[in-house]
Amino acid sequence: MKALYGQQNSPGEEMTFVFQERENLPATRDYDVKVQVRACALSWVDTKLLAEIKLKKELVPVGREISGVVLEVGSKVTFFQPDDEVVGILPLDSEESGVCEVVLVHEHYLVHKPEKVCWVEAAGTVRDGLRAYTALHYLSQVCPGRSVLVLDGASPFGTISIQLAQHRGAKVISTAHSLEDKQYLERLRPARGVRQPLVARVIDVSHGKIDVAESCLEETGGLGVDIVLDAGVRLFSAEDEPAPKSQLLPHKHDIITLLGVGGHWITTEKNLQLDPPDSHSLFLKGATVSFLNDEIWNLSNVQQGKYLDILWCSCGIPTAPRSENTAGKSH
Repeated sequence: MKALYGQQNSPGEEMTFVFQERENLPATRDYDVKVQVRACALSWVDTKLLAEIKLKKELVPVGREISGVVLEVGSKVTFFQPDDEVVGILPLDSEESGVCEVVLVHEHYLVHKPEKVCWVEAAGTVRDGLRAYTALHYLSQVCPGRSVLVLDGASPFGTISIQLAQHRGAKVISTAHSLEDKQYLERLRPARGVRQPLVARVIDVSHGKIDVAESCLEETGGLGVDIVLDAGVRLFSAEDEPAPKSQLLPHKHDIITLLGVGGHWITTEKNLQLDPPDSHSLFLKGATVSFLNDEIWNLSNVQQGKYLDILWCSCGIPTAPRSENTAGKSH
């Protein structure tokens, strides 16, 4: 049986991918679940994080988000039985690659797949669903009447965040990085109920001529946005920013400016630097900054019950179709 692994010989070198022939799986242990993989999402492999937590190996398993059918369970497994349909995310220290026919997974990393969700959608949305649910439910407590700014709303994470925020009764504003993204966001409608657009205002930043902070303050009557989910931020001025793509991202000062009193800024920028004036502005607004690290649920098992609840909710969030695929069927 073959499985897919990534190989990076030196830091900064581009990863190469190889199929390795695997021996037969070991015997199923007490809490193991043997799963026949039906679909696996190919997410980015964070080799830097693996190195930081001392998990870096010569061959890194590729494909952690899986969906499939239970073939066999260990003697102490209580959640599953053979023929159950499941979805889950393999842990960071897993030796298993999801791009194979059969994997062994501890039962605490799996949940039952919602009946109406297909294999590919379950595997393809569970990661971004986990991130969106963590950001909006646990880090910011989104609720009716609040305003939410989702940056790069046409991305998979952005689309799921928009749907979840609107489902919770929030008013959603989003940015688009191209005309195609703008049209896609403007066409988003709820699956049921009143067929109003999911996004109250789409801000096209592709030409760099629109001020995101000014547009958000205008949309909220000058009060500012309650919750901001970024897709990365610019830490430097336009002249000093090294990556051209980052020019589409708002500057950190813009986000602080558009935040309302008591607002929450959920950031994916792991190297965020706040100067004393930035901190003082946040202090005056009573605003908070939270870091979105979806791996925290795997790095600490203290809140395993919450993690499993989020997993099940994540793969049940409906997604609007786009042309690109986020998951592939396993053969």
